[in-house]
Amino acid sequence: MKIALIAHDKKKNEIIELAKKYREVLAGHELFATGTTGTLIMGETGLPIHRMKSGPLGGDQQIGAMLANGELDLIIFLRDPLTAQPHEPDVSALLRLCDVQRIPLATNASSATIMLEAMRNQIYFQ
Repeated sequence: MKIALIAHDKKKNEIIELAKKYREVLAGHELFATGTTGTLIMGETGLPIHRMKSGPLGGDQQIGAMLANGELDLIIFLRDPLTAQPHEPDVSALLRLCDVQRIPLATNASSATIMLEAMRNQIYFQ
């Protein structure tokens, strides 16, 4: 599977902890991430990650283009719903594309955990 990992600033620690906990699951897949998130996860886990630009600098759009082209299978995007994001239109477009393309999307640590546990147990979603 091709998996994108994205997190708003206040959610970076959560996505790092998820990546550490599910390192062995993620290691079996091709990973993509927005710039800072990818750098932090790689530093903590040693996982190879294709890094895009930072979200506000176009990384969300790069991930969106991959979605539109059918190049991603799962998105984990830990969003901070309580902080205004300067690139909110890009975020909304990304979420909409997940729905249009029928790509599983986790927007919080609880839903990401369910998806990663399903992957650990080799239960895949279509």
